[in-house]
Amino acid sequence: MRIIADLQIHSRYSRACSQDLIPKNIAAWADRKGIGIVGTGDFTHPKWNRELQDALEEAKPGLYRLRGKSARAYFMLTGEVSNIYKQGDKVRRVHNMIFAPDFAAADRIIAGLEKRGANLKSDGRPIMGIHCDDLVKIVKQADGRAEVIPAHAWTPHFGLFGSLSGFDSIQEAFLDQAKYIFAIETGLSSDPKMNWQISMLDSISLISNSDAHSLRKLGREANVFEVDPEKLSYDEIIRIIRNKDPKEFLFTIEFYPEEGKYHLDGHRDCKFSCTPEQTEKNGGICPVCGKKLLVGVLSRVSNLADRQWGFMPPRAVPFKNAIPLEEIIADTLEVGAGSKKVQALYQKLTDQEPEFEILLDVPQEEIEKLGNPEIAAAVIRVREGSVRVEGGYDGVFGKIHIFDGSERDKIFRKPKQMGLF
Repeated sequence: MRIIADLQIHSRYSRACSQDLIPKNIAAWADRKGIGIVGTGDFTHPKWNRELQDALEEAKPGLYRLRGKSARAYFMLTGEVSNIYKQGDKVRRVHNMIFAPDFAAADRIIAGLEKRGANLKSDGRPIMGIHCDDLVKIVKQADGRAEVIPAHAWTPHFGLFGSLSGFDSIQEAFLDQAKYIFAIETGLSSDPKMNWQISMLDSISLISNSDAHSLRKLGREANVFEVDPEKLSYDEIIRIIRNKDPKEFLFTIEFYPEEGKYHLDGHRDCKFSCTPEQTEKNGGICPVCGKKLLVGVLSRVSNLADRQWGFMPPRAVPFKNAIPLEEIIADTLEVGAGSKKVQALYQKLTDQEPEFEILLDVPQEEIEKLGNPEIAAAVIRVREGSVRVEGGYDGVFGKIHIFDGSERDKIFRKPKQMGLF
């Protein structure tokens, strides 16, 4: 059984997150997206933890579903914490995910964090002065099956390898607890191919999740597993991630990394971005304002790389680049992704097939029957990688272009002539 898992999201209790992120809505959108397992996010927050316990019941060992509801998606207990502390000569800021096998383990983790002075009521993604290695000790003392995985490992501000406050290796950050770190989350601004340039990550599983702050962002990145339905459980998912066998861990679904908002180096205020080579040529200085550039993910990966671009380690888990269906529709119609036209067509399509089925599997002629030939053509172009992306930088998302100018005119009629509405 193929199952798509998005294991890192947030709740309405996290800063800058939608108030619509409640269990029943998350489950409904996971079903619409075709997500089989979705992380709860934020299980360390006391109010959210209570809501989860009230709303969910265990359906498989360590996996939960809405009580008495028909939603298909399973929930797995996950959360994210912000570890900020001084180590060496600088302040470190690292976001880490915590996976818990059940609510009893989650409660013990919460107790351990509170004993160390963590204020878990302040935010769904709480800030704490606990070192990364101590976090692993607390989690493992609570339950040996609970896990810590660095979140969006490459982002400049809060990534394990981030340019502003990160480390150069897992060992440097987690010290004697590094033996328990078997995976990292690559984040929106990097993909496995970038990470394969770094030999120290050969033994590490590369996972991808949405880090969604709203319902519509669920599944913008995800993991695809082949699981025996009889064995489906928290432990089985952890085992598959740990073993990273391509027969079981089939692939990850990735943003085009250029679309991520920290891919290139740059300055948001100056509307300037550049490649690592240009940054080096400019001495790391913005030519517009004369201040230091924010060093992005591409540069940081290049700094740590000890292999050439294009190398693929043995037994590496493959990946597929994808663009969310709403963005595909928006680019095709040449309107904003939040427009009523886009939302109406998205609803129409996903009422008939889950989003991931459309993005990954449904043949072009069947998509045409579901919607129209123009959207079908766009989906196929994305599957084939026939897109152009303007790189994101310094908090600015990159821009996707599936069709350009004259090419659009050759392929199909102008959107206003499509007769969609």
